[in-house]
Amino acid sequence: MPNSSSMAQFLLLAFSDRRELQLLHFWLFLGISLAALLGNGLILSAVACDQHLHTPRDFFLLHLSLTDLGCICTTVPKAMHNSLWNTTTISYTGCAAQAFFFVFFISTEFSLLTIMCYDRYVAICKPLHYGTLLGSRACAHMAAAAWASGFLNALLHTANTFSLPLCQGNTLGQFFCEIPQILKLSCSHSGYLREIGLIVVTACLVFGCFIFIVFSYVQIFRAVLRIPSDQGRHKAFSTCLPHLAVVSLFVSTVIFAHLKPPSISSQPLDLALSVLYSVVPPALNPLIYSLRNQELKNSLRKTMTGYFSGSIICFFYSAEHSLL
Repeated sequence: MPNSSSMAQFLLLAFSDRRELQLLHFWLFLGISLAALLGNGLILSAVACDQHLHTPRDFFLLHLSLTDLGCICTTVPKAMHNSLWNTTTISYTGCAAQAFFFVFFISTEFSLLTIMCYDRYVAICKPLHYGTLLGSRACAHMAAAAWASGFLNALLHTANTFSLPLCQGNTLGQFFCEIPQILKLSCSHSGYLREIGLIVVTACLVFGCFIFIVFSYVQIFRAVLRIPSDQGRHKAFSTCLPHLAVVSLFVSTVIFAHLKPPSISSQPLDLALSVLYSVVPPALNPLIYSLRNQELKNSLRKTMTGYFSGSIICFFYSAEHSLL
């Protein structure tokens, strides 16, 4: 029974065997990753530099953008490399690192989405207590708890998974190193059951957070419908809909990808679903949050205007000196 540490590399699932489609996948991933980097980078710059965005909602949005950048930088670069160079290999150490960071950022993101739901609940249902319940120290503690819980969850799952002996080959049915795919290669019954136990505990915690989100939005919608003015209801809904859209996209794709019936499972479908929950949300989240947030849109507009103005001034200044 060979130990997993003796395995030099894993083989990832290729999107296609045709060279033309491999290059197409490379350019698609490049476009998605650039959109994610640009969108999340602009949000980070706007929230960090604009005093008007130093609110609890935008503070957690900043941390959400960090997790989105982490997710896109964990899975996409290796997939782009494999598509460009027509290879499917990843080293054992690289696979372990990819699995750890993916679980870390995904777990932290879901914790942050739960906290952001609590922020909206307090803002709409208990507005008089908003400053007390969501002060700067409380926000810092909640953000730290989200990152710490994500790190602990990733550490437990990765350490247990990569300590298992693997005897079912080294081919993974995914374009990145995902723990459920690595477990399929295991031949240790006790270690497999231990990891399944960890997954069940994690699933229970995720389900608890999901129930909290659903309960919070029931209370939020009841409070919003009691607002007498149409303008007040519209403003309240506009602050909640982006978060609700992000949660729905994230949760629905993850649940369907991992709990779909085996009868409809296929490699193309599995690849499409994995892209939907690991690659697409980091690129769409900045767009979703900026559509209904007028203050964020104004700040992003100022940031982009200042950047382009500075670039134009630097261009003409350098051109003038080169002519002189």
